[in-house]
Amino acid sequence: MPNTTDHAPLFDRIAIIGVGLIGSSIARVARERQLARHIVACDSDEVVRKRVVELDIADEVNGDAAQACRDCDFVVLCAPVGVNGAIAAAVAPVLKPGAIVSDVGSVKQAVVDAVAPHIPKGVHFVPAHPVAGTEYSGPDAGFATLFINRWCILTPPEGEDEAAIDKVRRFWEACGANVEVMSPLHHDLVLAITSHVPHLIAYNIVRTADDLESVTQSEVIKFSAGGFRDFTRIAASDPTMWRDVFLNNKQAVLEMLGRFQEDLASLQRMIRWDDGQGLFDLFTRTRAIRRSIIAQGQETNAADFGRGSAPPPKS
Repeated sequence: MPNTTDHAPLFDRIAIIGVGLIGSSIARVARERQLARHIVACDSDEVVRKRVVELDIADEVNGDAAQACRDCDFVVLCAPVGVNGAIAAAVAPVLKPGAIVSDVGSVKQAVVDAVAPHIPKGVHFVPAHPVAGTEYSGPDAGFATLFINRWCILTPPEGEDEAAIDKVRRFWEACGANVEVMSPLHHDLVLAITSHVPHLIAYNIVRTADDLESVTQSEVIKFSAGGFRDFTRIAASDPTMWRDVFLNNKQAVLEMLGRFQEDLASLQRMIRWDDGQGLFDLFTRTRAIRRSIIAQGQETNAADFGRGSAPPPKS
């Protein structure tokens, strides 16, 4: 992670709207790396606000988004993507000229469509997606090292101010992330296959196991092997967030599901017709993909996939 502690903060005052896993991690790393002089955390849930105060991860905690964003030069929307438009409409009147609004949603075109119309003239909008997370949620789930060596994708609308884009880039690099810029639509297509469809498959496999009610509470749970355990980890992700992801990236997800079903049919034929060579070739290719992900530092070959470094929320 770049050393920023010997330099002036990137921002004077930042507002983090929504203090779950990502929002609380941003607050922690921003404080640890001195990326802002004043950190405002905002959440509509009173229980969350009280916990943020107890954790002492922000300088100010507020339940009103407009009040939280007043005089801020960086606003990060960390709520579920389905409510970002309403939040943008609420905070728009108080955004000061030159401020930058961003987000962390894993869907981008829908966020651009919902938020951009509310951004006042003179305020910059640089959507972002830090491709990082765990199956845990809430303010206790965050940790300052969450973004180290992970990708953060920026999807600024065409014509957005380059200086504002560069400042958001520098913020995420200071958080430890690698930064890439692409169009919102391209982002949504890429993430549909790398993140959204895998989550959908995990939810469905766990549902199928649960539908086998006579064995789920005994054999399936008792004899959970690594594969099923990994699916249940993914399927434990925040239900509100993922509901909004699928509803807001519908077309790309359906396109990728169609391709997946075609490939699944091909796999069925290999098994039906005892095509051992076809299966071997497929599994060899997929193992090579797994190894390339590890080689690029986006995963580890540790027995627990390195997720022991992601602390579970405190009870």
